[in-house]
Amino acid sequence: MSHRSQPWPSKFEIPTFSFDVEQLLEAGNQAFLKDGTLLQNPRLTSSILEKLAEVIFGYTAYPTGIQIISVVEALIEKFPCLREPGSFNGLYGWQQRIKYKMGNYRAKLRCCQLACPELEVNCLKNKRSNERGSSKGFKRPKKAEVNYLPPLPFGDTEAILEKERIDMLQEVKKKNNNKIIAEKMERSFFYRRLEVVKQCPAIKDFQERWPALFSEAQIKEEFRRITTVHLERTFLTNLDFYTPKLLVLRGKKGGIAGTKIRPLLESFNEQHIETRREAVIRSLIEFLGESTDELIKDYMDTSREAIEKDKAEYVMKICVSHGIEGSNADVSIVVEGTQVLDKCESVSKACLLLMGIIYAVNMSYPPKLKYVFEVFQKLFLELDVLKMSPNIRSLRNKLVV
Repeated sequence: MSHRSQPWPSKFEIPTFSFDVEQLLEAGNQAFLKDGTLLQNPRLTSSILEKLAEVIFGYTAYPTGIQIISVVEALIEKFPCLREPGSFNGLYGWQQRIKYKMGNYRAKLRCCQLACPELEVNCLKNKRSNERGSSKGFKRPKKAEVNYLPPLPFGDTEAILEKERIDMLQEVKKKNNNKIIAEKMERSFFYRRLEVVKQCPAIKDFQERWPALFSEAQIKEEFRRITTVHLERTFLTNLDFYTPKLLVLRGKKGGIAGTKIRPLLESFNEQHIETRREAVIRSLIEFLGESTDELIKDYMDTSREAIEKDKAEYVMKICVSHGIEGSNADVSIVVEGTQVLDKCESVSKACLLLMGIIYAVNMSYPPKLKYVFEVFQKLFLELDVLKMSPNIRSLRNKLVV
């Protein structure tokens, strides 16, 4: 099994079934169009489920309820003869069948002893006794990760990849060595994800073991490996795309949030695109009813010692140290009291790189910033767009009209 190459589609495409199944389904559709006759054939149902499970697993081992519903809707749209009487819109029966079929499909793969870490990590033998029989400790994608826990590269072992990691510690000390480091990072992806998912290491320890990861280039590459999405291009393209509508919405905002947003919008008249993007992000946070200070900390003529002391207390923060007027601000990213990246070009760049870091180390979003990170993920990065909170779905509907 190789890495998955694409995320869950916005519209699920029903695969082509075997010749005999396609013939039966075509005949069933003809009968349905003629007099509404529904097709009921247990053997046919089994064949359909087997093929669907194979295709679904190509996207994810653990489909969400919404993803399963999208499959059923696509199936009934293509083959209305499969609709069932007595269930909710004729979909409920198929929804339950696919859900249980995926469980059986995962069990079958385990029995075949295929090297599939994302299944093995959730086996009973790999869970604590108090976690068995419950969802506690269950490890699966939560932010639309396509390669949450990929398979071991063919011919490699964990011992070989540990040696690769140790070799890389020396390579990062050399100059003009980006190509070799990129190759080693690509090869060791499985081993790194296994460590992240199973051990949940502290960020400081993980940075010491994998220093090559904490560079702008490798954060982007790691995000691509995990999600198959180009981090910077996708984030900034959608940020710029939604900006005109966001400005209209925020200009109408009243109350305390509106008072905070108006000064930010004034800076939007700046010609520098990064200044404009920063203004949009800062005002977006306030528009969503959250606090900019929870994500971005500005320092004005503050001593380095005071800044470093503050950073040690932050769980997740973008720190902006403003120098003398006219000079560029120093933008850095702090996670769990550790500075993981500095000299970011801008606040908008720091925001997208923070998203890359969150995915790379499998972190949860801060509860006080759940809406802004949902916007980052689902609107700007287009990941898991089928499932949105009511607030963000309402915002999206206003932006796309």
